Amino acid sequence: MMLKWKDVLKFAREGNPEPSHTVVKSPREWRDILDEDVFTITRLSATERPFSSEMCEAFTPGRYACACCEQPLFDSGQKFESSSGWPSFDQPLTPDAIAYIEDGSHGMQRIEVKCNVCDAHLGHVFPDGKTESGLRYCINGKATTFISA
Repeated sequence: MMLKWKDVLKFAREGNPEPSHTVVKSPREWRDILDEDVFTITRLSATERPFSSEMCEAFTPGRYACACCEQPLFDSGQKFESSSGWPSFDQPLTPDAIAYIEDGSHGMQRIEVKCNVCDAHLGHVFPDGKTESGLRYCINGKATTFISA
């Protein structure tokens, strides 16, 4: 099933798909296992500087997993060059991999994307993608780890 913007909005407004499992840790437990940048981005909803991630230009076959819980999130085949400064994808690996949250912070209306398994902040999704889905998952590079094919 290819997700479109209407599906993203429906999830954000009516409820996300049930994840296959969940990982729950206290902020202290996350801080103990994550480096400072990953903790700040994924647990405190920060954003890395644009063009600071080497993952922006990497198109090696493989998968991108959550940096916190290792849940597979995206396939490299869904990655595209967006020139936005962050790695961009047009679809999650599975519809239940991502949770969608309406985000009105910073005076903008956006849809935040989180790992549906551990609630890690990943980035945002926008309806301006360059592919058939029309989606652009704008993901912090440090919120994911790459697993080569």
